[in-house]
Amino acid sequence: MLLILCSSIFLITTLVGWGKLLENVFGKSLNGVSGKIVMGMFSVGLIFTVVSFLIPLNLYVEIPAILIGFLYFFKDKLYLDFYKFSKKDSIILGILATVILFSASFYPFILDHFGYYVPTIKWLTEYGLVKGISNLDLILGQMSVWHILQAGFSNFADPFLKLNAVLLIVYGIYIVESKSWIQLIFIPVLLIFSQSPSPDLPVIVFSLIVLNEILSGNKNISFLFAFSVFTFAIKPTVIWLPIFILLYSIYITKFDYKKLIFGSLIFLLFISKNIWTFGYPVFPLTVFDLGISWKPNPELLKASSEFAIVKTFDEQYSYAEILKFSWFDYVKNWLSLKGMKSMINILFIFSLIVFIIFSIIKKNKIISLICISISIKSILVLLFSAQYRFFIDVFFVIFFIVFFKYLKKKNAVLISSFLMFAVVVIFSFPNLIQKFIPSFQVGRFMAPFEKKQILNPSHYQYNQYHSYKVGNLKFNVSKKYPFNFDTPIPAISVNYIFDYQKEQIFPQPIDNNHLKKGFIWKKLNAEEKKELDKTIELIKKSYQ
Repeated sequence: MLLILCSSIFLITTLVGWGKLLENVFGKSLNGVSGKIVMGMFSVGLIFTVVSFLIPLNLYVEIPAILIGFLYFFKDKLYLDFYKFSKKDSIILGILATVILFSASFYPFILDHFGYYVPTIKWLTEYGLVKGISNLDLILGQMSVWHILQAGFSNFADPFLKLNAVLLIVYGIYIVESKSWIQLIFIPVLLIFSQSPSPDLPVIVFSLIVLNEILSGNKNISFLFAFSVFTFAIKPTVIWLPIFILLYSIYITKFDYKKLIFGSLIFLLFISKNIWTFGYPVFPLTVFDLGISWKPNPELLKASSEFAIVKTFDEQYSYAEILKFSWFDYVKNWLSLKGMKSMINILFIFSLIVFIIFSIIKKNKIISLICISISIKSILVLLFSAQYRFFIDVFFVIFFIVFFKYLKKKNAVLISSFLMFAVVVIFSFPNLIQKFIPSFQVGRFMAPFEKKQILNPSHYQYNQYHSYKVGNLKFNVSKKYPFNFDTPIPAISVNYIFDYQKEQIFPQPIDNNHLKKGFIWKKLNAEEKKELDKTIELIKKSYQ
């Protein structure tokens, strides 16, 4: 906890300085200390993304970024802003920060932490954005802007990868400064994302901030649209947010296309990043095929698409069985999955219906536009892959809009306090959730509290791997473990190696001496087939 606290102070100081710098260039867009920090994340995230095309996000990038932030923080005496909080607000923030730091100190338990987040950050810090990286490991083609920001601060300022904990603290500051007390209720729920650099947290938090700004009368469309596109670039499942701001600029304010230019440039940066790493404009979709030479193998993409449909039904049905579903079967089976996911799916549909009725009754233009935007996003999710993790943000948005004017500070504080206590108990004694909610699969990977967390956050170390060679590619595979979170790169997950054997292909470096130049896939010749077969034989023996 204490080391995360030190890291948080360091990062917040840096980001406040960058936020002030952005204000000097573009003017004030968000108020208060939290506004400067959020704008700092926004500006540094964009700068790191551009830089990562050229060089790795190592200390040579991080140190100048920290120095610039510190320079503006002390030069403009921004530390004085922290003395403006009242005693009561300071107590609330102190309690929030303590709970957040405590929660963030636990072992990561989201599986994507090991198979996606950490490997992505390792590649970014050692090489930057790598052309065609999805040919090595398809999931790495995402390269979220949030992970780019995390990678840029992971060498020195935040080696524990706790940027999400910092964001939650900043979110608490924003709630207090904006007096939007209803949002206090969200923080206990969002604590489940505090141990890992999950992009789900920033898209939920940033979406709620944008909504609150709109409902509070912020008319800076240029910034709000750019920031909503930035949020979309973190995770495209939040596509409803830029759609909403676009509709808001057309139907509520006086439309001016010039206000959309900055956001459009960010969108082009997002598209360029995806084409560079994945070969297509939006991961994992294969629409708008530009004929890029380093795009992934079409059979692997087809298999990935099929698996996404299987995941829609929580792997309780095979792809062949799903193909035989009628539309009625599709809906019925999705709503009646075993375990808690059916409850989430039913609640999702129920919430949408309630929100649509609510927007009709209210006859408020802003609420109607939010409803339209959320409905568009929901339809897209239901069509492509209706996994709950793709629509979880909808619950927060609907709750916020419906109860925006009705929940007072006292009630919000009481509800939030109760929920935070419940979450702290669950984190400390995970066997409770494992016993009473066994269908909550993530709960199985939670570990109980350890005394060492008071100083140092808990983290796993494995560092067991084997090295192999197929064609011109020398690579590493984690020993008896499916993920490569601390395996030296280039590393390939075991499952992908079996997929490559099935398709008789394998990734190869474009330049044997410079991995930064990227990867392509190629059909295996006779000698390479033998190398791959031998590699798989050795991997199978290692599991015995």
